[in-house]
This record gives sequence, C-alpha cells and structure tokens, in this order.
Amino acid sequence: MSDRKSRDRGNQQYRTRKDLLAAAAQLMKQGRKPSLEEVAEAALVSRATAYRYFPDIEILLAEASIDIATPDGPTMFANDTSSDAEARLERAEAALHRAVYDNEPALRVMLASSVMVETQGVPVRQNRRLPLIEAALAPVRSRLDRREYERLCNALCLIFGPEAMIVFKDVLRIDEQATRDVKAWAIRALVRAALDSKPTRGARSAKA
Repeated sequence: MSDRKSRDRGNQQYRTRKDLLAAAAQLMKQGRKPSLEEVAEAALVSRATAYRYFPDIEILLAEASIDIATPDGPTMFANDTSSDAEARLERAEAALHRAVYDNEPALRVMLASSVMVETQGVPVRQNRRLPLIEAALAPVRSRLDRREYERLCNALCLIFGPEAMIVFKDVLRIDEQATRDVKAWAIRALVRAALDSKPTRGARSAKA
C-alpha cells in the first residue's frame, strides 16, 4: 500500500509541476513576463506550492520556454504510417535537437538549476524526451519484450536532450553537423541491436 501511495504522490507531483509549466507557457505566449504569483494562480495552486517546485521565477520561465519548443510525439507522428523505427527516431531526434540548440541559454539555466536546487522530494525535471521516443518506437513495440524495450528507451534517452549537447559541444567540441551524424549513427546501432536480440528468458511479453 505504501508503494502505491508513494507512486501516486510522485505522479501528482509531476502533474503539478507540468501544470505550472503549462500555465507559465500560456502566459508567456501572451507576450509578457508573468510573476510567480500569476503562474500559481493560473495553475490553480498556492504561491507556496509553486515556490516548492520553482524557487526562482527565472528558472520557471526558462523551462517553460523549453516546453513551448519541445515537439510533441503523438502530434508529430499522427499522420505518419511508417514502420521504420530508425527513420522515425531520427526524425524525432532531429526535431528535439533543433529545439535544444535554438534554446541553449534557457536549457543551460534549467540544467544548472536542477543540479543546485534543493527540492525535498519534489521532481526537478520534466520528462520530455521519453514520450517522444515512445511515439517514434510505437510501430515496433510489439517486437520487443518489456525488458528490451525499456533498455532501448533508456539508452536512447542518453542521445536525446540537452545533456548530449553539453557533451558534444563543451566536452568533445564537435560541431553541430558532426554531432547530428554521430547521434544518427548511435540511433541506428541501438535500434538494430535491440531488434536483433533474442527475447530475454523469463521476460514478460511486450503485449502483456
């Protein structure tokens, strides 16, 4: 029972955080810089609750700008009937890559705040990349057992998102085109490795 309560509490925290980001994004689309109080009111939470999740309005607005720019997986693939997982993932990563590089300053603020802020159990990041990856992998989901599917998603999460930009740009000092080439190669390698692997003994079926 305690595990279920903990899971429910975690889900509620992510929903609250998402509601705050959505409210901030909506207010920003009106062409103005909202206060934390205005965002809290729009999200139907107290200022104290908003402050627990975002102690600095600049951090909240920086992340909200990322929410605006991040592509939505189901929308992206709504009219895409392709079953080519590699091509779909490369398309999804290319869209997220563009959003990351176009919003680099805000992302660096977000990354720094997620490391420095004391959250006391409140989630510090929103999971944007996994829904995008899952939408891209939808046509081949049934070909992978649960463990292999989760492992593939987890590995792809290392390639998608701002952390990869930091590694390529700051650590390796690789230009953007070379970065795209490496990420495309890695996507192909991971998908082929997953699809060519044999089902793990004892693993549940992906359809279960």
